[in-house]
Amino acid sequence: MTWYAQLSLDYSTEQHRTVARHTHLGPLRVLRSLYPEGDAVCHNVLVHPPGGLVGGDTLDICIAASGTAHGLVTTPGAARFYRSAGEPAVQRTRITLADQARLEWLPMEAIAYNLCQAENYLTLSLATQAELMGWDITALGLPGASLPFESGSFLQHIEVPGVWLERGRVNAMDTLLMDGATGLAGQRCLASLFFVAGTVLDRNRSEVGLDMARQVLASHRLGSTAGVTCPNPQVIVVRVLSPLVEPAMELLRQIWGRWRAHFWQLPSVSPRIWVT
Repeated sequence: MTWYAQLSLDYSTEQHRTVARHTHLGPLRVLRSLYPEGDAVCHNVLVHPPGGLVGGDTLDICIAASGTAHGLVTTPGAARFYRSAGEPAVQRTRITLADQARLEWLPMEAIAYNLCQAENYLTLSLATQAELMGWDITALGLPGASLPFESGSFLQHIEVPGVWLERGRVNAMDTLLMDGATGLAGQRCLASLFFVAGTVLDRNRSEVGLDMARQVLASHRLGSTAGVTCPNPQVIVVRVLSPLVEPAMELLRQIWGRWRAHFWQLPSVSPRIWVT
């Protein structure tokens, strides 16, 4: 039996308060809205009760924001792509920001289990004055639990249409990719943090953002396998390779907190569900 689940989450502003409304089909839910930093920013936790996807399953997530709304979306645990008999398991996330809206897309990692056939799509569309901060973290197998990713495929697609596209397929049996010095070099966690603006970033904003990330990388144990760049004048990206999820997540959270203060003049108020 395969599952199809769809969720639409919409943020708007009502009397200076960011309000979230949502509809769903199938096993995909949003928990109640939380306001740990006041009315301006609405925190939501996205939950998939089955806990993972197998071949043939599809999750469709659509998030929109308008006005001056600011939403933050996270998840309580990893997205798990289990083994497949042949059909792909697919997760598609579309985020559309209008007006001066802001969104933070901060899910826990996606885990590619051995023998999975997984596809994970993230598409971001922003109006001129809208901005987004988000991350994508992928774990290939569970090396800490002696469950390596030895066979299977994971497709990752991140796109800002007409601005930025990153697309790659990890084939577990491609030894040059998995273990080669010019590939993943034996690392089993790939992580990215990105700041995206709807128009070209002011040079000072982007340069300070780059410098902040470089300062964190310079003193971090993953600094030698991480970097920060501007692939487009509207986008800043930190990329990390790590043996495990936890140090990569810790690094991205550090930079996320600094970027929050720099780009939006906001403190790094972590979602309550995160374990500190």
